[in-house]
Amino acid sequence: MRYLVIAYDRPGAEGRRRRARARERHLAQAASMKQVKAVFGTAILGDEGEMIGSMLVMAADSREDLDAWLRVEPYVIDDVWREVRVHPCQVGLSFLATGCRTLK
Repeated sequence: MRYLVIAYDRPGAEGRRRRARARERHLAQAASMKQVKAVFGTAILGDEGEMIGSMLVMAADSREDLDAWLRVEPYVIDDVWREVRVHPCQVGLSFLATGCRTLK
């Protein structure tokens, strides 16, 4: 199953500081995940080009596995992501077969 995770950051300078402090742990944890795998991710940008959150497509056997990942995700633990929405989703086969495409 695939899940769309939309996570909005704590606003302002405090959110940026928290993100910077948790970033290395976030990346290390993502690389070590076994039950949940990242399919695709991107930053959500505000009107001024500043990062205001993250959008991820995650693969997991169940919603319970995804929720278990969220419970140990450093951006959740360190209160970087203030609002997290999760929706089941279906990734088109053409995207899965070819990987991510770069727009020019």
